[in-house]
Amino acid sequence: MKINGLQKLTLLDFPGRTACTVFLAGCDFRCPFCHNYELTDSSADVVMESEELLEFLKGRVGRLDGVAFTGGEPTMRKDLPELLKDVKSLGFETKLDTNGNNPKALKLLLDQHLVDYVAMDVKNSPQLYPLTAGVEKINIDNITESLELLKNSGVDYELRTTVVDQLHNEESFKAIGPWIAGAPRYFLQAFADRETVPFQGFSAPSGEKMEEYARIVRPFVADVQLRGI
Repeated sequence: MKINGLQKLTLLDFPGRTACTVFLAGCDFRCPFCHNYELTDSSADVVMESEELLEFLKGRVGRLDGVAFTGGEPTMRKDLPELLKDVKSLGFETKLDTNGNNPKALKLLLDQHLVDYVAMDVKNSPQLYPLTAGVEKINIDNITESLELLKNSGVDYELRTTVVDQLHNEESFKAIGPWIAGAPRYFLQAFADRETVPFQGFSAPSGEKMEEYARIVRPFVADVQLRGI
């Protein structure tokens, strides 16, 4: 498998674990506020093959607890299950970042116990999903199915929304709350502009707005936290 980036140490990406982060190119969304937009297609630079990654990990046994896989959208990689098996065979826990648009692939990973933690994006309310995900047509049933898969999987997980002032409002979170009811934790992370963001003009909501959005969702998810404010 082609690997498009490796952060050799992170204390943030995999909750409670010392980990590294593996970046995989390819994504079925084109979120206009994406921080990793250069990874959305196969033109992204390749930094190593999976064999080199596994050699790196062999040297980190006992020093790292886990490996986080992000993108892009990792579930688009057909050979992801095999790589996860290889990583787990070395004794590492695995974390998956996903947009939830490929529930069949997610189910396979969950059923085969190949992921120990999942972070799934909830881009917006169902009505605003196409605009926020940057695609004209999206099957919202895919997102709902992935939410149900996680809820019933027994695997620890979090949900998260990158909040953009131009794309989200109170109505967004009034719809998101009941949609994600029962999730163990939900993070509202304020948008932060970077050079890699493909479109200009986006900004983070005020702290007051972020607090209000969290208040709207808390009746449905006990642990709602804010990031980036």
